[in-house]
Amino acid sequence: MIDIPARYRQGILDAFHEKGAPWLAALPATVDEFAQRWSLVDLGKPFALSYNYVIPVIRRDGSEAVLKVCVPDGEYVGEMAALTLYNGEGCCRLLEADRERGVMLLERLRPGTMLATLADDEAATTIAATLMERLWRPVPPEHPFVTVERWFRAFARHRESYGGVGPLDEQIFGTAERMVSALLATNHPPTLLHGDYHHHNILRAERAPWLIIDPKGVVGDPGYEIGAFLYNPIDLHERYPDLRPLLARRVSQFHELLGFERERILHWGIAQAVLSAVWSCESEGYGWEGTMEVARILLTLL
Repeated sequence: MIDIPARYRQGILDAFHEKGAPWLAALPATVDEFAQRWSLVDLGKPFALSYNYVIPVIRRDGSEAVLKVCVPDGEYVGEMAALTLYNGEGCCRLLEADRERGVMLLERLRPGTMLATLADDEAATTIAATLMERLWRPVPPEHPFVTVERWFRAFARHRESYGGVGPLDEQIFGTAERMVSALLATNHPPTLLHGDYHHHNILRAERAPWLIIDPKGVVGDPGYEIGAFLYNPIDLHERYPDLRPLLARRVSQFHELLGFERERILHWGIAQAVLSAVWSCESEGYGWEGTMEVARILLTLL
């Protein structure tokens, strides 16, 4: 038997509707099947769960690993392909994978504490910028990765859904739309990006000071990668009541460490913050306020 928290179960049903119930019903048998296939002798309690079902495991040889059973949304295709290309360079290793079923066995990172636990934000930003460069790869001629351009189609979808911008600020949303159009028209050479690069996906490890987990695998301008880091960690607004100086310093650090134009960093940051707000409207219908506030502050830094 495996532990499926009630809140997690309800979240899957709410998010995946008719696909969620059969996936949940099959989950215990799926975990058992892959435990046998990959010689897992001990299954732990699940980590903090969002969508995918992720648990620590022990292999027959005594080594630790992480079993990840992915929800039926297809995103795992990009993750598996990205992890394969990274091959443990800058990120956790992919030990086993079933691409048809969306199940992975991953390297367990120890101690596994998140970059979000680092109190020194300047040091955390330096770590993130240094590691970020190690993840960028040229894109193979034929690849399964989604593009940043496709992700930003959510702006038009949002307008159509609401007949306007819904609960979001019209001026900020419109400005982000215009920025995205200009950014995509002047894209740097397409690059394989993590796609969800922030404090909670960067962990301490034994074989390297810090490694990343959970790459989305997305193709686009490297500047896009900075956006999610600017509006994280998740408790950003509680930690820093006055966000403007913090965001200004982060932008300056990325400019100095990565060589990107400061204005381009700000434009990608604004665009990505608004995109996150759009996704929040699409999924939960709430939780967009924090990222929209970050977008507003970044606009004042231009």
